[in-house]
Amino acid sequence: MKKTVALVGRPNVGKSTLFNRMIGSKVSIIEDTPGVTRDRIYGKVTFSNHFFYLIDTGGIEVANTSFNDEIKIQANLAIDEADVVLFVVDGKEGLTSSDWNVRDLLIKASKKVIVVINKVDSKLAKDHLYDFYELGFDNYCLVSGEQNTGIYDLLEIITQDFTESDNQDEDTIKFSIIGRPNVGKSSLVNALLNEERVIVSDIAGTTRDAVDTPLSYYGKDFTVIDTAGMRKRGKIYENIEKYSLLRSLKAIDRSDVCILVIDASEGIIEHDKHIAGYAKEAGKPLIIVVNKWDLIDNKDENMKKFTKEIRANFQFVAYAPIVFLSALTKKRVHTLMPEIIKVYDNSRKQLKTSIINDVIMEAYVLNPPPSYKGKRLKIYFTSQVRVAPPTFDIKVNSKGLLHFSYERYLENKIRESFDFEGTPIILNFKNKGEEEL
Repeated sequence: MKKTVALVGRPNVGKSTLFNRMIGSKVSIIEDTPGVTRDRIYGKVTFSNHFFYLIDTGGIEVANTSFNDEIKIQANLAIDEADVVLFVVDGKEGLTSSDWNVRDLLIKASKKVIVVINKVDSKLAKDHLYDFYELGFDNYCLVSGEQNTGIYDLLEIITQDFTESDNQDEDTIKFSIIGRPNVGKSSLVNALLNEERVIVSDIAGTTRDAVDTPLSYYGKDFTVIDTAGMRKRGKIYENIEKYSLLRSLKAIDRSDVCILVIDASEGIIEHDKHIAGYAKEAGKPLIIVVNKWDLIDNKDENMKKFTKEIRANFQFVAYAPIVFLSALTKKRVHTLMPEIIKVYDNSRKQLKTSIINDVIMEAYVLNPPPSYKGKRLKIYFTSQVRVAPPTFDIKVNSKGLLHFSYERYLENKIRESFDFEGTPIILNFKNKGEEEL
């Protein structure tokens, strides 16, 4: 299973700057005001054939001789989740009482700790560097997040004990059950397993962690991942819910297929679409399950109506099949596993270059793209370069001439010609002669 790394430390030592450097984009809010990063921010880092999750946390500080409770809980949860902890300190300001408090927290956690001495570009840092060795940890790294120095060395220290197996999950088909709290995810897991493996409760959010359970279906091995319900970001008041969101995002990332569960009795809620967006962004096949179908009258009529509403609200994942079932009564539950197998296989479908070329060129001839300022997009060659999700490189004369509507047209033509139901597909347009990244 992929490793998790957490950034912890007192406020304003530069954790968010380091986070952004390591993931390569500006996600965390950076301000000089201590305590700006209130929630853990989650990202993914790839380095030297290793891949790990990175968590940014709010600063742990001393207030009336005790930690700020909210931030402390967040940091504790991040530390608990982490395989490696980056203890970030401020080389410019030197060792403080808050640093010692963080140190005591980490000693109790018994995790691998790397003390990251940040802001070493400051002239004041040389006066404080050796003080940090009093903290008593084995690993230290000098960096400047602002100047982007020492980051490569830090990543080497982080990954030095990682093995190839850390980048690989079990050789089974893994599918995650995702959705808002109390839509029946745990009940669905129990129905699939035909036994009570997961706690089921009417109280929203009973499942706090992502729970992995092996499942065998007609001789095939599966792993079903029951995730904590994902709440809307603006309404995640409890720290434990923020932790649950992290677990759910990780579950999506390591899934082969995602099952989005919607409550038939409540209908479609805006956040259902946000959760589907997480799966799409991760490039995962998706199945939309309408649960609690036993509570609906006039089932045939309402199935058509509900399908129409889903298609209208989830246009961005129009490829996702829809399954209606009742986890409680187990009605129609048998229809889900075949869909999981189908979309999994579709996500790993590999097309011959000659065949996909014929489809794209025929689509181009039937409906040439409009010209722009006297120039027209020309397509030269198409090949499939990856699976899971299926990804196609399309060589063109100038990708700047491509309109999003024409890209959508080509994707639709591919889907008309081949069964890619359930999986996103990616089209990469590249100028002829453009080097592969």
